[in-house]
Amino acid sequence: MTQSTPSVVVHGHGNTPAAWAAVTIIMIASIVGTLGVVVGNWVVFWVGIALIVVGAIVGKVMQMMGLGQDAEHSH
Repeated sequence: MTQSTPSVVVHGHGNTPAAWAAVTIIMIASIVGTLGVVVGNWVVFWVGIALIVVGAIVGKVMQMMGLGQDAEHSH
């Protein structure tokens, strides 16, 4: 009986400039928002929330510019 190895399909799993930019911005935004809550400064908290939205938009725009993963490879 022969043993067959399954074929492995490797996708980038978000290892693209668009994904890295989005994740970095959102991570910084989370730190900013957390610091806002800890020090009790609601303006800083809302700046963090706004940066989360900015990070998502930057990631999507970069993906649309061709710096993200193709839709056919995202399964």
